[in-house]
Amino acid sequence: MFARARLRAVVPFPLPLAQAGPPEITGQPGRRILVQRSDEEAVALALDDAFVARPGAGLRFPAPWPRHRGTWEVAPDAGLAVFAGVHAVCAVEPSGAVRWEVRHGCRYSGCRDIHESYAEYADRPDHRYPESGSVGFSADGRLVWAHIHGPLPEGELFPDTADEWLVIDAGTGRVLGRTDARAGAAGSLHFPHPTDPRQMALSIGEGQDGASLRWGRWDGRALTVDCLDDDLCLLGLSPSGDRLMTVSHDQDSLAVRTVRGSRGAAVDRLEWDAEAVIPRHPDAPAPAPAEGDDGGYDEDEVYVCWDWAGGFLDEKTLIVSTTECDEEWGQERHWLVDTGTGGFVRVDYPAPVSCEPTALGGNAWSTLSPDRDALHVWELEGPED
Repeated sequence: MFARARLRAVVPFPLPLAQAGPPEITGQPGRRILVQRSDEEAVALALDDAFVARPGAGLRFPAPWPRHRGTWEVAPDAGLAVFAGVHAVCAVEPSGAVRWEVRHGCRYSGCRDIHESYAEYADRPDHRYPESGSVGFSADGRLVWAHIHGPLPEGELFPDTADEWLVIDAGTGRVLGRTDARAGAAGSLHFPHPTDPRQMALSIGEGQDGASLRWGRWDGRALTVDCLDDDLCLLGLSPSGDRLMTVSHDQDSLAVRTVRGSRGAAVDRLEWDAEAVIPRHPDAPAPAPAEGDDGGYDEDEVYVCWDWAGGFLDEKTLIVSTTECDEEWGQERHWLVDTGTGGFVRVDYPAPVSCEPTALGGNAWSTLSPDRDALHVWELEGPED
């Protein structure tokens, strides 16, 4: 059983990969944006329903520091880009004007300074490989959520606080709320609730120390945060925002959690263990008899794991992949998961793909083109035997 993928669109890169990072398609169906970042600028192109760039819809945001010194996001209406750097969160307009900046503690773990500018440490060898936080826009673009290293210039939240989670007014840069993130990040990602601009999810990677997942709510006066299970990497939210797709830090377990209620408690969970549900790669060697056994087999020869990639195609369907463990044996594999039945179907492409999938919602997903100069957008033809 497999599901055949049909190429829906080819989306050229605005910038060549020789000078920029890979692009992404962000936003919900009907409000999609193609974004890409070089050292000098971030580029945003509004896309129509056919994933074609709208005429005259391209915007360029001058970057305050090189791309390896932080992360960035573009607002849902593409009117503002926010850069999360080593020492500050900086909002930049297409004109190049800095709308606002929030400075914070230095992301380099050995530095206790609150820098005034990037120039202070740009050439310092000890600041060459800092840890990073992230930023995310609310669904309506009015709020910026920022995961930063404290403290802010106006003082510590608590004496033992390392990382903080901020809610910022996107128009003015005023910090509306702040709280202890209760984690020390090597990196992080924000996931806005698709329909409720008051809610945001934060996935925090702590290197070998594991991964943490936070669910935040801003009611206009107070920021409240729930700490969900530890050692989970969040990969996506369903279109309703009620379901979370996660992969465990050790990549053994794929799960979907339903969160409802004012506190975001996980009320049910679907879970798939990689060893139990991923079929042996067709090009992997047959299991050899285990030494000393009477005809037994060593099932540990072929290691299997989930990628930290994929997401929801619709409210109940996931696209996931096993490229990391497959690449040793041959063609990487992508899978559709029906969370209603728990069934797995392998995705069949008209030509081999060699990267993880990115879910776009609206029953679409993307991969890098073989020549790495465009994004391929896919949809399903339907299941076949």
